Amino acid sequence: MSTIQIDRLLETVVRRGASDLHLAVGKPPTVRLHGALRELQTKVLEPEDTTAMMKAITPERIQQEFEETGSGDFAIGYGEAARFRVAIFKQRGYTSLVLRQIPNKLLTFQQIGLPAMAEQICRRPRGIFLVTGPTGSGKSTTLAAMINWINENFDRHIITMEDPIEFYHKHKKSIVVQREVGVDVPSFAEAIRRALRQDPDVMLVGEMRDLQTIGAAITAAETGHLVFGTLHTNGAASTINRIIDAFPADMQEQIRVQLANNLIAVLSQTLCPRIDQEGRVAAYEFMYVTPSIQNLIRENKVFRIDSDIQTGKKYGMQLLDDNLFAHFLAGRISAEEAIDKSKNPAYMVERLQKAGADVQLKDDALLAEAQEATQNPPSGQPARPGQPSQPGGVDPATAAANRARMQALNQKR
Repeated sequence: MSTIQIDRLLETVVRRGASDLHLAVGKPPTVRLHGALRELQTKVLEPEDTTAMMKAITPERIQQEFEETGSGDFAIGYGEAARFRVAIFKQRGYTSLVLRQIPNKLLTFQQIGLPAMAEQICRRPRGIFLVTGPTGSGKSTTLAAMINWINENFDRHIITMEDPIEFYHKHKKSIVVQREVGVDVPSFAEAIRRALRQDPDVMLVGEMRDLQTIGAAITAAETGHLVFGTLHTNGAASTINRIIDAFPADMQEQIRVQLANNLIAVLSQTLCPRIDQEGRVAAYEFMYVTPSIQNLIRENKVFRIDSDIQTGKKYGMQLLDDNLFAHFLAGRISAEEAIDKSKNPAYMVERLQKAGADVQLKDDALLAEAQEATQNPPSGQPARPGQPSQPGGVDPATAAANRARMQALNQKR
């Protein structure tokens, strides 16, 4: 008989501000706090514990799916405090669960740190805006903030298509209709197709995961709707390539033109553990589609987009590696984190070393690449890497002190 109550574990997750709760046989309940896994001081879970907790929160239809396929996904509410996105699955014949906390409080653009152009994007009457990044990088939080801003400021008909529904939006100035894939509609592509006849102004596509969904989203933008979507890509250029490559070769030229005409911007983000205080900070790459970038997409010269981002600062554009480097200069993240999250780790190493960071490399290949980057900086990067972008340059002592303080806090836990 299970002796661990799922509601007490959820209360702990909410109270400590953890992002995830992991429940696996043979290990105590474990939370992810500021990006690190931490075991809770309780018993090691047994098969009957995880099975009982799964049945306590899982709807009947998901339990049936779990028995048939070995996995299932859904969302649950925990009072007024939070919602959780739940993944249940079998491993070694046992039941395991991962629950991700979705805060009920919607953040502002300033709290998230979105580019100033985000507000202008929300005002656009049509087009497609993409938020990309790995799982757990805060894409849903960013999009929820943008939908909420539209809801508070304009009278729009907003339709969201999600799997599952994460943030609940109340009707404010807008009407917000939220459809859950697998409950209200069978697929994203079908949801978009049906939405075109439901008088929408704004659509949110939770995940553009296949050709049919991507094609339907682009068509929706082309027919005069503002479409928000997500992809699991890293960077603006790779996002464009991912969309175009999803289509057969004989359709790619047409999609390239449609994308050039309808894409508004791409925001790629990742979350980094902070060293100056508890928590994580978002690092962004932001590309706003200018006439020059439209031409690069049409002419299949996506590899040159980074150069346009580098010179598009008046539109708020920035490269991910530049933003990571700026966070390091400000003492928010460690040099190691900047290297790990960068798109070009070797070049980041070279920039950090030029800035005075003590970067210890054990990877001979990475060291060789860093040395080569000194002579041959990649396209879109400054010719003299490592030059301080602000008066006074970098303060390595501040970063070292921040790291020591966070290590002390971690030891106390």
